Amino acid sequence: MAVRQISEHIFAVGIIDWDRRIFDELVPLPEGTSYNSYFIKGSEKTALIDTADPSREEEFIGNLIKLGINRLDYIVVNHAEQDHAGCLPMLLELFPGAKVCCTQKCQELLSLLLDVPAQRCQIVTSGDSVNLGNRTLAFISAPWVHWPETMMTYCPEEEMLFSCDLFGSHYATSDLFVQDMAREEILAKRYYGEIMMPFRSSIVKYMADLKEKKIAVIAPSHGPLIRPASLILDLYEQWTSDQVKNFVLIPYVSMHGSTSQMVNTLTELLLERGVGVKPFKVTSPDSGALAMELVDAATVIFATPTVLFGPHPDMVSVAYLANLIKPKTRYASIIGSYGWGGKTVETLKSMIPHIKAELLSPVYIQGAPGEKTRADLQALADLIAVKHREDSLVIG
Repeated sequence: MAVRQISEHIFAVGIIDWDRRIFDELVPLPEGTSYNSYFIKGSEKTALIDTADPSREEEFIGNLIKLGINRLDYIVVNHAEQDHAGCLPMLLELFPGAKVCCTQKCQELLSLLLDVPAQRCQIVTSGDSVNLGNRTLAFISAPWVHWPETMMTYCPEEEMLFSCDLFGSHYATSDLFVQDMAREEILAKRYYGEIMMPFRSSIVKYMADLKEKKIAVIAPSHGPLIRPASLILDLYEQWTSDQVKNFVLIPYVSMHGSTSQMVNTLTELLLERGVGVKPFKVTSPDSGALAMELVDAATVIFATPTVLFGPHPDMVSVAYLANLIKPKTRYASIIGSYGWGGKTVETLKSMIPHIKAELLSPVYIQGAPGEKTRADLQALADLIAVKHREDSLVIG
């Protein structure tokens, strides 16, 4: 990645990773990602915000050399995870006078993960700042916006927020700033769903605090910069609110066709009642796409056959993921088919305690669906339509 100038005093020196396709062996990256790092050149001192993934250390150090950086006074670590801080040990060797600005918890994690000496760290918290001369970096402690040690950094002279993982998006692009907001909205929503949604209540609190600051540009740790900042802030207002949409998500898996027949029938019945619906086949699913659909679905129906004595393993993974990311779904149910017995319904219910949804009566049958099954699914569709209408969600 070429070094690029953001403003007179701020430069992008991070890495575009065009080829990475999975993160933490968990999060799919269908369009790659970036490890953003920002160099701030003040009139008296210099600072670097974040580093890069250690797998790209040589290229990252090359960017600093291209810019002619021969002194670093501060290295700001907003987050200790390796894709942010992985090149820190090398930087501390190259710049022995640099101080690492981080939270107390971050210092502890940097010591554990990267063997960073405590004496190289300057512990900061909300309200603290460092003066670079004609530029200031003010720190905003934001624990549990992804990890317990996370913070953000704000430059008031530039009205720029270095937001760490918050407001980011996983995709590789040559655009320094967002150029296609329609594309950004999809990818940022996916990123929010799979990474940020579990911390919705914390994000709401920090967003209220951010409203007190003048923010013209958001510089996240992944994805392009966003200007004006309101483009992403307004979306986060929607996603983190309690508002849901007149939309039913049906993750499903079917072994011999009975469950898929039930899904098709329920889909048809919901559409007839003016309820938005999306069947989502979960065999080898894209978990990021599933998380994105969970962001504002009013209702989730888990549709699975019984394998031996419980739900299909693919549905177990989906239920576990949904429980982890804690969507604001208001209603949930279970449909499917079994052969001779089992405890699929009870097992799935026990797996989603963090989904604070009203559980609607399941439609779980033995064998293939018949007329009674259609009548039961019709009753479920009627109930969902009534619930959505009672919640003032638009029907049709």
